[in-house]
Amino acid sequence: MIEQEELIRILNEMMALPTETEWLEFKEAKAQFDLENLGRYFSALSNEANLKGLRYGWLILGVTDKPPRKVVGTAYKNTRTSLEKLKAQIAQHTTNRISFIEIYELMLPNGRVLMFQIPAAPLGLPVEWKGSLYGRIGENIGLLNQQEIDQIRNQPRRRDWSAEYCPEARVEDLDPEALARARQEFKIKNFRLVAEVDNWDDMLFLSKLRLAYQGKITRAAIVLLGREEAQHFISPAQAWLTWVLRDEHGIEKDYRHFGPPFLLNSDRVFELIRNLTYRYLPGNTLFPTEILQYEEYVLRETLHNCIAHQDYQLSGRINVVETPDYLLFTNVGTFLPGSVEAVITRDAPPES
Repeated sequence: MIEQEELIRILNEMMALPTETEWLEFKEAKAQFDLENLGRYFSALSNEANLKGLRYGWLILGVTDKPPRKVVGTAYKNTRTSLEKLKAQIAQHTTNRISFIEIYELMLPNGRVLMFQIPAAPLGLPVEWKGSLYGRIGENIGLLNQQEIDQIRNQPRRRDWSAEYCPEARVEDLDPEALARARQEFKIKNFRLVAEVDNWDDMLFLSKLRLAYQGKITRAAIVLLGREEAQHFISPAQAWLTWVLRDEHGIEKDYRHFGPPFLLNSDRVFELIRNLTYRYLPGNTLFPTEILQYEEYVLRETLHNCIAHQDYQLSGRINVVETPDYLLFTNVGTFLPGSVEAVITRDAPPES
C-alpha cells in the first residue's frame, strides 16, 4: 500500500516526463472509460513493464495525456465498491486472473485522479486480455510482436524471493513471542525432537526451519517472525495483512492493518472475523443443531494460502473483506498451476 504523499510525488514525477513511456499511460476519462480499452491497456502496460525490467506500470485517469499535463478530474467508477468490482472484471479475462495491484484515488485541488497500479507480467508468462497479447507501439496500443512474446517466454524462472537473505537482519530483529510460538508448533509437529529443541539456540532453530542459513536471516523469516519495524529489511517489497468490515451496502465500517510477524498476526485477523453460530430445530426435537457460519479450518487454510502464495515484490496487500453474507480473500501474484480451470479439469496437483 502506497501512502498518499508518496502517490502525489510519483504522480508529479510521471506528469513531468516529456513523453509517455511504454509502461505509463494518461487518459482524461472525465466521465467514462471503456472496459475493453481498460483491459487492452492492462495487458499492454503489464507486458511492457516486464520487458523494461519494472515491477509494475501505471494507467492514470483524470490527467491530460500531452505535456504540459494537467489534472482535469474523472468521475469514472466514483465509489470504492465499483473500483473493487472492476478488479474482478479485469481478472475474468486476463492470464491467470491477474488484476490490478491497487487502484488509488487522489482527491486533488483540481479534481479526482485514479491511479491504476498494474503488475508486470510474470517472468516467462506474457499477460493476455481476452486471448490476445497487447503491447505499446509508440504511444499506441497494438498486438505484442513475436520477438517481444519470445523475449518474455524465454525468461528464466522466477527465483525464490522468500529464501533470499536480508544481509543486515539479526535474530534480535525477530519477535520473541513469534519465535516462542514457532518453537511450540515445531514441537507439536516433530514430537520426537522435543527434548532436543530446547537446547537449540535461535539461529540453529531457524536453520532447522530453513528460515536462516550460515547465520543469515531470510526474507521469509522477516515476514513470518519479524518485528513489525523490521519490515524495512525486505523493502521495497511489503508485507501487510488487511481486514475490512463492510455492511450489506458495501460501505466500509471498520478496518485493521497488520504487518509482521504473520505467524501471530494471521491469528489476530482470524479473531476479527465474525463467525456467527446458526441454530436449527430439525425434526421432532426441541434441541437445536448449532452450525458455525464458516468452517474454521477452511478460513485458516485460505488465509495461510494467501500468505504462502503472495508475491511480496508487488508491494500489494493480503486482504480479508468481511460482509454479512460472505468473506473475500485476495492477494497479489499468479496461480502457480496456471489456472483454476486447469486444476479442476485435471483433478491432480501440478508436477512442478
